[in-house]
Amino acid sequence: MKLKVLTVGDLETNCYLLVDEAARQAAVIDPGDEADRILKAQQDLHAKLIYIINTHGHGDHIGANSAVAQATGAKILIHRADAPKLNNPYLNLSSSFGWEIISPPADRILEDKDTIQLGKLEIEVIHTPGHTEGGITLKVNQVLFTGDTLFASGIGRTDLPGGSYQRLISSIKTRLLIFPDETAIYPGHGESSTIGRERRENPFIGSVSV
Repeated sequence: MKLKVLTVGDLETNCYLLVDEAARQAAVIDPGDEADRILKAQQDLHAKLIYIINTHGHGDHIGANSAVAQATGAKILIHRADAPKLNNPYLNLSSSFGWEIISPPADRILEDKDTIQLGKLEIEVIHTPGHTEGGITLKVNQVLFTGDTLFASGIGRTDLPGGSYQRLISSIKTRLLIFPDETAIYPGHGESSTIGRERRENPFIGSVSV
């Protein structure tokens, strides 16, 4: 597995290019902006882009969906509960920033415990609502792509439409902290971390009983 990290857009969203090197197949997680940079990185990796996977439907995570899909033919995947956000600037909140982002609709609707096959890599879908209703974490081997659910020493906002602090903390405690300490975390914003570090140091983890 090869991983390329790009930080894109005004909100500095982490966009991840995941590659199965044997099959030369790639998936992009959260192409939030700067489609040209994403496409160049994909070409430099010499891998065919098969999937665009959105961890949730906010504008800063879906902003380059359309351009990347049009250029590559990659299929767009998102959880059922966030699929309506893709082509609605009010629901994906881009209208609040004056962007008016409209993504093509999902080619595949994701549910909890689904798997996405990328060459020989198996991407597991973990429904982790709280930041949005349809927020997901993606597990690949011993790596978690947590979107805006869990950050290094932080958590995603819960004061936006569809957010719930109680539900987010529950998602983290019951769906993510079950993994071993050495499990890597690659969040939607900010630096990477591990489950062990967040278990020990994240000030939000012990704040609510589940």
